[in-house]
Parts: sequence; structure tokens; C-alpha cells
Amino acid sequence: MAYSFLIYEVAERVATITLNRPEKRNALNGWLVAELHAAFREAAADAQVKVIVLKGKGEAFCAGADLDYLQQLQKNTYDENLEDSRQLMSLFREIYELDKIVIAQVEGHAIAGGCGLVTVCDLSYVVPEAQLGYTEVKIGFIPALVAVFLVRKIGEGRAREILLTGRLISAAKAESLGLITAVVPAGEISEHVAKVASGLCREASANSLKVTKKLIGTVLDLPLHESLENAAIQNAVTRGHEDCKRGISAFLNKEKLTW
Repeated sequence: MAYSFLIYEVAERVATITLNRPEKRNALNGWLVAELHAAFREAAADAQVKVIVLKGKGEAFCAGADLDYLQQLQKNTYDENLEDSRQLMSLFREIYELDKIVIAQVEGHAIAGGCGLVTVCDLSYVVPEAQLGYTEVKIGFIPALVAVFLVRKIGEGRAREILLTGRLISAAKAESLGLITAVVPAGEISEHVAKVASGLCREASANSLKVTKKLIGTVLDLPLHESLENAAIQNAVTRGHEDCKRGISAFLNKEKLTW
């Protein structure tokens, strides 16, 4: 599929989705959100893709909502704004629940909706110079959708500090809060992300990654006894999967297995 606002590439089982509006600091609008939907669906459906990397072209990862887009929202009816909100909700949920691992490679500021994209990725590596945060309250808006994921990720207390103040925080602070995975120097981040992605492709079962991601994402949705019972069921199902049989056989026979 041809894209106007992003670049989609696949190499060595890794799909790279690059936000491609550098002149607008990769700001989100309805068209970019729609293309992100399409790109993630394309990667999800491609049997040759095991890991997805999301990054931005230019100085910013993603500066949040486009100014023209914000102006249009002021003219929308309630129903139009609800539908628009559901489109972004669907994108966040799609990334969060996707069967494949999604890595954010953040080489510039990630603000508001841009920080939301980072929040829903499975792993995130950020350059030291980048700032992150949710500035919605400063313009009379609310970080509604991302709050659902952020509270799950870093806890209510830390989420309150970030969301209510609307302050931007450093990459180092984001790492200390558990918002991102690690801070990586700008000159090393591309190689680092490529190494992580390659390692996941070669060293981990696709089925194991999928089931583990699902377990992590649903563990807070169930009471303790139900969560444990679900874990036991997934254990039993996974033991019968071909990947598990291959992996255990290779382990017992001291054979090196490349997935």
C-alpha cells in the first residue's frame, strides 16, 4: 500500500513505520491516524514480519495534534468529535493488543498524542535530548485516552503527577518512572533498536511473544484467582504448541535454535 504521511518498510522480519511529516514535527491528524491504522494492520497480516519499529522522521518523534486539526475539532459536532476520538482510541488499542512486539524508537520530542504512541508500545528507547509529556490540560483539553494506558503502565500516583501538571519531562525522568524502557545516545539508538528487534526475531518464539504480551495486557483485568486460572490455561495450551515442543527439544539436546 502507498502511504502519504508515513514510510513503511520491511527488512529481515522487522517492519519499520516512520512518521513522515517532518515539516509538521510529525503531528497527528485524521489522515495520519488512518494511515497508521493501515500500516499496523499490514504488518500484523504479514507472516514475514515478527517485530515492528515505530519512529519519526526529522527532529521530533511526534508533537501531538496538528494545529489545523485542532482548529477543525472546534467546529465538529459532538458526534463528529466522538467518532474522531474513537479512531485514535482504536489505534492505541490496536498497538497495545497487537500480536507482534512494537518498539518505539524516539529520537525527538514526544508530546501529547505522540507520547501516547510511546506509552502503548511494548518497548521504547529514547535519546537523552528528547522530552516527553502530556500537555493537554494546558490548552483546556484532557489526556483522556492515554490515561487509561498510562495508569496501567506506571501506576495512578505517577500518572497523576504527569497528567495533571502537563509538564514535559526528560528522557531520564521518563525512564525512572517506567514510562520508557531505556535512554540511548543519539549516535547509538538506531543500532540499539535494530539489535533488540533482531534479538527478538532470532531468540524468541513468535507464539511465546504473542501469548506473553496478551497475558501482561490482561492481568489487571481479572480478579487474582481468575488471572491465575487464565495463566494456568495458557501454560497448558502453550505446552502443546509446536514452538514449545521445538524449544524444549533443542534445550534438552543442547542444540542452538534460531526462531
